[in-house]
Amino acid sequence: MDEQIRAAKQGFEQSFASGDFYNRQTQDEQHLQQILALLPLRRGMRILDLGTGTGYLAFPIAEMHPDLTVTGLDIVEKALDGNREKAAQMQLSNLRFVTYDGTRFPFADGSFDLVISRYALHHFPDIRGSIAEISRVLTEDGCFFLSDPAPNDGDPERFVDAFMQMKQDGHIRFYSHAEWDALCGGQQMQRIGGFESKIRFPRKYSAAYDALLERYPDEVTESYEIQRSGDEILITERVNNLLYQKK
Repeated sequence: MDEQIRAAKQGFEQSFASGDFYNRQTQDEQHLQQILALLPLRRGMRILDLGTGTGYLAFPIAEMHPDLTVTGLDIVEKALDGNREKAAQMQLSNLRFVTYDGTRFPFADGSFDLVISRYALHHFPDIRGSIAEISRVLTEDGCFFLSDPAPNDGDPERFVDAFMQMKQDGHIRFYSHAEWDALCGGQQMQRIGGFESKIRFPRKYSAAYDALLERYPDEVTESYEIQRSGDEILITERVNNLLYQKK
């Protein structure tokens, strides 16, 4: 397993085990409802939730739509074990969870009508390879939805990536909507919808963050609304929510 993938796996196993703090970092009911409203769900659809984690998207989709099937795919094993127990308790026979090595998806070509991914793709070290895999497992007219934070326009040196890499959980890079268009366009996927949202993201504070902030212009760091609050440091990030269709 790639060293960056291994770091992401270890980091997320720890984050998922932390429970409430991780949930406060990522859960947002309004955002969830916006995503569900955008997804082109239809009867009999086969859905892949890439980087499913604790099944934040997979569970509500499977529960609300028993006539379609959902597969959650991730590198984290312990979290998926917990997901399987939860799915069994909820009697969700249309939901399954699969682990993989973080590179090639363990599915045949054209296995899914829709691939979805939320807050995961910035951890993928070979993003072009992963987008190619998404295209491969999609049907000819299948769709791909991604939700992932983006750099601010005035951050060419990518302070935000340096900030996120402080946690050492395998963060690679945030991408602009133009970069996503280029990546997906290279795999014959065209953007057909989307919206922008925000996430206010807390991290455990350490003095190393102060040293990092000093390396970048104030106008850059201030654009992310950096704030110290007790033993936490918070950052506000724009989020790309983009829907593509394979052409």
